[in-house]
Amino acid sequence: MKRRIEPTVSVRSGGSSADAEAERVDELALLRRVAAGDREAFERFYHLYYPRLFSYLFRVIRRVELVEETLNDVMMAVWEGADGFREKSRVSTWVFGIAYRQALKALRRRGRQPSLVSPEGLDEETLGVQDRRLEGRALRLAMSDALEELTPEHRAVVELTYYYGCTYREIGEIVGCPENTVKTRMFHARRRLRGLLAEPASSGGSTTEEDG
Repeated sequence: MKRRIEPTVSVRSGGSSADAEAERVDELALLRRVAAGDREAFERFYHLYYPRLFSYLFRVIRRVELVEETLNDVMMAVWEGADGFREKSRVSTWVFGIAYRQALKALRRRGRQPSLVSPEGLDEETLGVQDRRLEGRALRLAMSDALEELTPEHRAVVELTYYYGCTYREIGEIVGCPENTVKTRMFHARRRLRGLLAEPASSGGSTTEEDG
């Protein structure tokens, strides 16, 4: 099960709601077959999720060799736990929940904190960035540095919201907390980011965050 399967399919995007529903049904059908021990279905499922999981894990971990190892741990957990999926959420929510936990576990084993690359989906207006002189690469680098000051829990909420388009309810299912806790984490994360991006680069402000 640790064998790497190179993806040759692209992630579907921009399709109709009917296409999205068909994809969800297909994923569920595959997962049900995986739960029954169907190795061919598991290989197809691995093939389907590899691009999405690699992208997500690389943004969190940023070390290819560790990403590959963690991705295989995720898929091993899918193979072993498929029969425990109760169909109360989307298949993708369940899989990304496993990926989130495995990524944190891998980084903590190595004494590292998750570090996100520049989140292209973050919106300057949404985050209330005050310094309009930060543009292009400078803004992306500043945002990357600011995100690294957040706790892993707060970074996860920001990334899953702005980069992956997850709802607060879905994020709660992924990270294992109530929806209201997700909202609280987003509030503190946005406030912290505003403060960090408003600070001069040399000020090195406090990195303390409120719980949430």
